[in-house]
Amino acid sequence: MAVLGAGMVGLSTAWSLQEHGVEVTVIDRGTVAAGSSWGNAGWLTPTLAVPLAEPSVLKYGVRAVVSPSSPVYVPLTANPRLLRFLVRFARNCTQKQWERAMKVMVPLNNEALSAFDQQQAGGVAATTREAQPFTAAFRAEEDSQALLQEFEHIRASGQEVAFDVVDGATARRDEPALSREIAMAIRIRDQRFINPGDYVAALAASVRERGGRVLEHQEGHDITPTSQAVAVGGERYDAAVLATGSWLDRHARRFGVRQIVQAGRGYSFTVGVDHLPQGPLYFPQQRVACTPLGERLRIAGMMEFRDVDAPLDPRRITAIVDAVGPMLDGVDLDDRQDEWVGARPCTADGLPLVGGTTDPRVFVAGGHGMWGITLGPATGRLLADRIVTHRDQPALRGVDPLR
Repeated sequence: MAVLGAGMVGLSTAWSLQEHGVEVTVIDRGTVAAGSSWGNAGWLTPTLAVPLAEPSVLKYGVRAVVSPSSPVYVPLTANPRLLRFLVRFARNCTQKQWERAMKVMVPLNNEALSAFDQQQAGGVAATTREAQPFTAAFRAEEDSQALLQEFEHIRASGQEVAFDVVDGATARRDEPALSREIAMAIRIRDQRFINPGDYVAALAASVRERGGRVLEHQEGHDITPTSQAVAVGGERYDAAVLATGSWLDRHARRFGVRQIVQAGRGYSFTVGVDHLPQGPLYFPQQRVACTPLGERLRIAGMMEFRDVDAPLDPRRITAIVDAVGPMLDGVDLDDRQDEWVGARPCTADGLPLVGGTTDPRVFVAGGHGMWGITLGPATGRLLADRIVTHRDQPALRGVDPLR
């Protein structure tokens, strides 16, 4: 079987197919983890894995979202495809639609961490780290109300949420990288994190060690169906999985997938820090994520609806620096390395696309938005089970690519 895409989602699907004894070839036009799987925050946070289309997104308004300093940025455009996506996205930013989508996310979130445990037990030579603590920090107590209210809605959807509220002094004592601006914090329990680039590279190595092929720098993403097989890059396979990230709908449209997959680009960089945090730091008001990786701190953020291949916009890096600067102590924000932009594949309803298509030999795995790292192993495992056993997977019903 061919799997197109060597990010977390594609490689996890390939790895899970191997668990069933399937021979796999993973094909990517770039390199392993070259897309959004590399420079993200590396959070494994099923508690926070909620649909991107939520009512709070609309609060920014038109004047805000066209500003390069806004956490959610949409450059002025006449691109009809992007405009169609934005209209559909806005229609889904209601409480009713969010609750409907959250009911779909809960079964996937409940599978998330056990899927990582399975990969590591099966030989993936990378580890997940317990987030002790995972700290969401705020400059004022009232700023925390939105996240606390979201937790109430998540619980109402049937998902467990475990957290403690602490004052600013306690948060700064436990995480000295937090500045005196922090007035209170929410510490979320039972979460993990990884170095995403290292983990995905280890996943690719495991696929190879188990007899699979991982072909990089290949342009053969076109699938040609035949009566008995599919052809990809001149080779024939029994079936194929499209896991091509923000290019997904362009490859899957002729197989009946009508959902637009829009690049929701995020930015990151690493900095030196006097006191490396014990676990991730999250600044919800600023929409900025910080993760300790090695001896440096990765700082990531922003949601930018823009063309997938657009160059890095330095104004977005500046916006992250300006937003996070007052929140941190002992962090040299001028010592930036690994400045990066990556395209997260977003759908208008905030739900992934995982399952079959109009062609019985072609499957889709993608559209996870910000949660491809968290949910990639779980959705890869569920899809592999469906492909091999032909059994219905209830957790995948709400993420049908043909919806």
